[in-house]
Amino acid sequence: MADLQQYAYVSNGRSHSVSVIDLYSFRVVETIAVGRNPTGIVANPRRNEIYVANADSNSISVLDAEKQAVVATIGVHRGPYFLDVSADGKRAYVANSGSANLSIIDLESRRVVQTIGVGASPGLVRVSPDGLTAVVSNRGGNSVSLIDTDKKMVRDTIGVCRQPEDIAILPDSSKAFVACTGSAQVAAVDMKSGKLLVIMDVGQTPIALALKPDGGELFVCNFDSDSVSVINTAMNDVTGTYLIGRKPVRAVVNADNSLLYVSNYGSDAVSVFSILDGKMAASVPVGSKPDALALAPSQNHLLVIDSLAGDVAVILRRKPTRTNPAEFALFTLVPVGLQPNQIALKTFVAKRQ
Repeated sequence: MADLQQYAYVSNGRSHSVSVIDLYSFRVVETIAVGRNPTGIVANPRRNEIYVANADSNSISVLDAEKQAVVATIGVHRGPYFLDVSADGKRAYVANSGSANLSIIDLESRRVVQTIGVGASPGLVRVSPDGLTAVVSNRGGNSVSLIDTDKKMVRDTIGVCRQPEDIAILPDSSKAFVACTGSAQVAAVDMKSGKLLVIMDVGQTPIALALKPDGGELFVCNFDSDSVSVINTAMNDVTGTYLIGRKPVRAVVNADNSLLYVSNYGSDAVSVFSILDGKMAASVPVGSKPDALALAPSQNHLLVIDSLAGDVAVILRRKPTRTNPAEFALFTLVPVGLQPNQIALKTFVAKRQ
């Protein structure tokens, strides 16, 4: 027999642990000790494994999703805050912010197979959907490095805008968009030619990007403008800016491209924005300092990390009724560890004996 399992994994920076939340009961079923100051966390799309970047231990913890335990620890270089995994599940890429390089990990053998020098203070890495390129934002170098994943070497280094951080790559792997928090801009890069296409002005401190699943529009969280900018990805053009809430910090679009969820760090609430209507649909109070967020596979539950409160808020989307017209409401709060940072979801089939 087999059971479908659905879990959320939350990295707790000050507790040096990962909380495992069952997405059926919305309860913590395991707390796993990892390295010091875990930040980035990502699920392998092909293997039942979760990877955690331990920023102060200079290591990656490998979690077995079925055993809910650490099964390996892989040393990398200084200050690994974020990592990504290729779509085929074979390699992980780790941006080491303190040593200006990128670690490439073979996930079968669980060892570093290459370390590549990039720009100063690499903050983030994203692997293109086709698996051919890893994009690294170099915060201290005002540049982006394009890594040839086959040759394991830098293919291009592209000057962009000031303090590039978050990265979004189109589903067809044709373009990468990079948010520059230091210059209130977003850069568009051609992935094939390695050329800068355009730099677009947005709001102050564009801290995060959220791409529609169809790739048609990109949403930019402007932290110090309390707004979201909308970019037409085909035209490389800003088509609108909307006030959204105080200090918007993270966002996610639902699977049918109709709703944008935004966590507002400064107002302890999540805004729900109707993409088709171009207006706010709801504002849902959550815990203190909401940050990272993720939609459950059903799309009916949104998980929101409350970074100061040390919990995960669960927002329920339900069909309105005459007696209860609210479509979005706080369903529950799930206590986790101190300073929860990031969240990753994993669905898999667990075999029963």
